[in-house]
Amino acid sequence: MTAILTDPPAVEPVTLAAAKRHLRVDGADEDAAILDLIAAARRHVEAATGRALLEQGWRIIRDDLRPAGIVRLEPAPVLSVDAVTLRDLDGTARVLAPADYVVDLPTTRIRVLPEARRSVAGCQVEIDITAGYGTEPAHVPAPLRQAILLLVAHWYAHREAALAPVPEPLTLGVDSLVRPYRLTRVA
Repeated sequence: MTAILTDPPAVEPVTLAAAKRHLRVDGADEDAAILDLIAAARRHVEAATGRALLEQGWRIIRDDLRPAGIVRLEPAPVLSVDAVTLRDLDGTARVLAPADYVVDLPTTRIRVLPEARRSVAGCQVEIDITAGYGTEPAHVPAPLRQAILLLVAHWYAHREAALAPVPEPLTLGVDSLVRPYRLTRVA
């Protein structure tokens, strides 16, 4: 399975003002660097949890379907399934009607119904989703925003490549904040 970001979030889960307060930085000289750190920390937390923090578009691509026709949708939480497209070996695309699949948002799974699965053999399946907690920083759980602030502060203070291991308190702090949000994978 491949997941491709098609529409990045419009804002970050931590504002520049909040990060500057956390860092105790005045003035605008470091704004660009801090904004880059916020974006990097968001991507780090998203990768660690398997979640999209703010609303964003993704395309999930599978080369085939499992016999039951079930596909796990990541990143979570999934807000909507926007399109399911079958692509034949010759590249011809066919968009499935919503009646051809069932979406279970709480479990972040989609099941292509048997009638539609008959026409899926040998096809690549593309599923376009919108994922995230919402459109505003306040929609993101506070522990995940705090993990971002911890990472931003550490990276701001240590701008060079790491020559020593990351301090254990930082590792434990970020890990304890993101652990409850990590997606579990069941084979």
